[in-house]
Amino acid sequence: MKKLLFLLCLLPIMAGTGFAQGARQDINLSASLTIQPYVEGSDLVQMRSTLGPGLYLGYRYLLTPNGAVEANYSYTRFTNKFLNLHSSSVSAVNNRIYTSMQESTFAYVRTIPFRRYNPFIEGGGGLLYFSPEGSIKTTTYDTQQVNSLTVLFGGGIAYELSPSWDLRVQYRGQVFKTQDYGIKALSTGRMYIMSQPSIGFAYHF
Repeated sequence: MKKLLFLLCLLPIMAGTGFAQGARQDINLSASLTIQPYVEGSDLVQMRSTLGPGLYLGYRYLLTPNGAVEANYSYTRFTNKFLNLHSSSVSAVNNRIYTSMQESTFAYVRTIPFRRYNPFIEGGGGLLYFSPEGSIKTTTYDTQQVNSLTVLFGGGIAYELSPSWDLRVQYRGQVFKTQDYGIKALSTGRMYIMSQPSIGFAYHF
């Protein structure tokens, strides 16, 4: 009888421990590179961008063994170069704007386990924040911070180094409207895809 009571008392503790082990989480920190394509609007506004090295931070919470929700943050810097062949303003004909970009997005991640390799795909969305910065790389200061809604997609492979650590290589693409920094003459009016390949490590807890 005493053994039975003892086992009954242990059941809630054992159930709680099992739930904690099943609710896996991980956090990853990666080096990333932001790559933006050449874009030309219908009114001959052209935009080119330099490569943007940066950092990417992600947090995942597993809903099922193969499905997770993910919160993302990234930071990068690059220069946008604008050319407006129809502008009557000399200051808007050829501009460079050095900017920092921050990301706040959420996604659903689906993993397909295969031995120590764990391919995954993801999709979601959120916001991008573009903040022009004073620099010798900037030629106009009539700018303002702008935000853009974005659609996120991507995938990659997580290689299991140990039960707690993964090497994670991935590609993330973001679809949004080109930024104009509050200057109408710099607007292309076009949607485009920004690419963000990254590599880093993930810690499971």
